[in-house]
Amino acid sequence: MSVFTPAEIEYLQSQRLARLATAGLDGQPHVVPVSYRYNAEHDSIDIGGHDFAKRRKFRQVQENPKVAVVVDDLVSMDPWTPRAIEIRGDASILSAGGKEIMPAFDNDMFRIMPSRIVSWGVDEAVTFRSRRVNE
Repeated sequence: MSVFTPAEIEYLQSQRLARLATAGLDGQPHVVPVSYRYNAEHDSIDIGGHDFAKRRKFRQVQENPKVAVVVDDLVSMDPWTPRAIEIRGDASILSAGGKEIMPAFDNDMFRIMPSRIVSWGVDEAVTFRSRRVNE
């Protein structure tokens, strides 16, 4: 059974761009747009890219694996109708699998296992949902 609702999984699979937040050694936040995929086999968010192991986010996750990812968009601007999922968790660094996100990517990637999920506007039956995973 997934930690995500069926509506959240459908939404995650419909999007391709997310924002990844990491923390620097000085504690300062660092947020960047990233490509990702929802990995149903691991019930995780996988993130990769070009020259991935050379990026600041990679070095930061080596020091502190706590991350947050936001996937969001606007359904409509009139009326203002945003929808989003925020996923917090620990990122594991893997040396294989990045090309499964996108063939041109490096093999290095992050696998984020959710510990907290917040979503809004994703499920028509639920306006706002916040929950810790494995409570």
